[in-house]
Amino acid sequence: MIDRYEAAEISRIWSEKNKYRKWLDVELAITETWAEMGEVPAASLENIRKNAAVDPLRIRDIEKKVKHDVIAFLTSLEEAIGPDSAYVHKGITSYDVVDTALSLLIQESLNIAVAKSGELAKILLEKAFAYKDLPAIGRTHGIHAEPIAFGCKFLIWHEELERDRQRLLRAKEITAVGKISGSVGTYIHFPASGEEKALHKLGLRACRVSSQIIQRDRHAEVIWALALLGTSLEKIAVEIRHLQKTETLEVEEPFSRGQKGSSSMPHKRNPVRCERISGLARILRGHAAVALENNILWHERDISHSSAERVIFPDAFHLAVFMLDDMIDILKNLAVYPENIRRNLDLTHEIYFSQKVLTLLVDKGVARQLAYELVQDQAMKSWQEKRSFRELVMAAAGIRAVCSPQELEKVFSLDGLLAGIAGIFERFAREK
Repeated sequence: MIDRYEAAEISRIWSEKNKYRKWLDVELAITETWAEMGEVPAASLENIRKNAAVDPLRIRDIEKKVKHDVIAFLTSLEEAIGPDSAYVHKGITSYDVVDTALSLLIQESLNIAVAKSGELAKILLEKAFAYKDLPAIGRTHGIHAEPIAFGCKFLIWHEELERDRQRLLRAKEITAVGKISGSVGTYIHFPASGEEKALHKLGLRACRVSSQIIQRDRHAEVIWALALLGTSLEKIAVEIRHLQKTETLEVEEPFSRGQKGSSSMPHKRNPVRCERISGLARILRGHAAVALENNILWHERDISHSSAERVIFPDAFHLAVFMLDDMIDILKNLAVYPENIRRNLDLTHEIYFSQKVLTLLVDKGVARQLAYELVQDQAMKSWQEKRSFRELVMAAAGIRAVCSPQELEKVFSLDGLLAGIAGIFERFAREK
């Protein structure tokens, strides 16, 4: 699985080198805009383009002295460019660069998460149709309820992953913005028209209004979307874990040749990858709480959000993409055991027909509560004595008094209980 995980790409996006490269892209877009407005000589612009370079080690050395990362970055550019560096960072403040560049980093990362979530949604849809005709017991409160198609589980997950993908796309749209409006967002030293031109070069829109920063509700929406994605992945993982219990064993996460499940018990085949997804989802939810806190800043801006964002953004994207890749591999290679699914369906001697019997009695004119008691008596006897619910119903005097054997026999039809499922799958047929 690990060779599928795009750790290197996420790490590249959130590396110091790429961060500074994005800072430089913003600075160049602004300088080019100044040049277009006649404020930077063409020769100076050409010199800046030619010699501006990112040197993370040099920036780090300078930052140790000045204790300001953007000033260290600009100082390193000055060393590389020379006197023409006077035209770099003209009329702007640090977070015109930092926040606009952050939007670019988020866009890159979301592209990966959107693509991966779409890949997973497609796999889930394929699995859903593969198992649409496999009857399985549905469970509510962990207890047998009525039959479903086993494929319905995957169909529900598919639909949720599609919503997750839409939330990621929404987050991508809402963070596709920058700001080059100055120290408190008032365009005193760089015009709004210039902001629009510079941001257009970067593929971003301008905020309609900003302070020193882009407002953090946008960033919170990104982490919130990733956290929701994490809960969806955990939902799938938890269901696999439940269905992999020895007593149930309807599915099993991949267990490769040579894999070991326990240091002391050679027989163990544990759902460790699904358990890992559950653990990582908790961290994602924790990051969402931090992102919400980051939206609450003093006046036009304080710096309390900055340190937290340096942790939660790269970490959240690492976690989300890792979990997506893990789940893609798990579901592609998921072992499904139809014989155990059928065994579990038959485990309770057809008591899942109880609602059908209840409905028949009500339709025959029996008061609902009386009908409920008549059916419940036989269901409890079937459950406790491990006897056929069908035979008990057929022999129950109170039920036989109003229903013929033929009418009762029609009730005990598995196809009848699953009749509505075909229509559900028809809603998704065009998406296959």
